[in-house]
Amino acid sequence: MQTLDRDELSTVVAAPPPEVYALVADVTRTPEFSPDVVRCRWLDGAAGPAVGARFEAVNRNQHGKTWRNRPVVVAAEPGREFAFARTEPFAGTIVWRYRFEPVDGGTRVTETYEVVRPITRIGWFVIEKVFRAGDRRAALRAGMEATLQRLEATAAAAPRAAETSAGG
Repeated sequence: MQTLDRDELSTVVAAPPPEVYALVADVTRTPEFSPDVVRCRWLDGAAGPAVGARFEAVNRNQHGKTWRNRPVVVAAEPGREFAFARTEPFAGTIVWRYRFEPVDGGTRVTETYEVVRPITRIGWFVIEKVFRAGDRRAALRAGMEATLQRLEATAAAAPRAAETSAGG
C-alpha cells in the first residue's frame, strides 16, 4: 500500500502576483494547466474564488478512467494565496495550495499538496486496482510540474495590463 504526505514545487512566472493568482483562482481555467483535470465549474451559485466556495472538478487518468470531486476553497487572498481541500470517501482529504511571492522577473509560484486525512486501505485498493493509478506520489509530482509549466507559458503569453494601456 502506498502512502502520501506532502510535496511542493516552485517556478518563477513572468507576470505580477495578482495576474498569476487570477489565472490559478479561476478554477474554470484549471483544465488549461492540469494534465488530469478535464472540466471545472463553480457550484452553489459561486462565481469566483472565496473561502467556502465549492467547485466540481472532473479528472481523467492515463487509462481513461474519470471521476468527480467537489473541493472547497480554504484560502483566497488575491496575489498571495489560493487553496482548496478535496475530500473523497475513503480517499482522505488533500489540501492543494498555491502561494504567490513577488520576485525579480515576476512571481514565484509554489504549488503544494498536503494530506490532512489519510487515504484508507479501501481507498488505496480503489486507486491501485480499479483506477490502475500506479505510483501516486510520482504522478502527483509530474502533474504539478506540468501544471506549473503550463501556467508559466500561459502567463508569459498574456498581454500585461501596462502593455495594453500603453498601446491603446
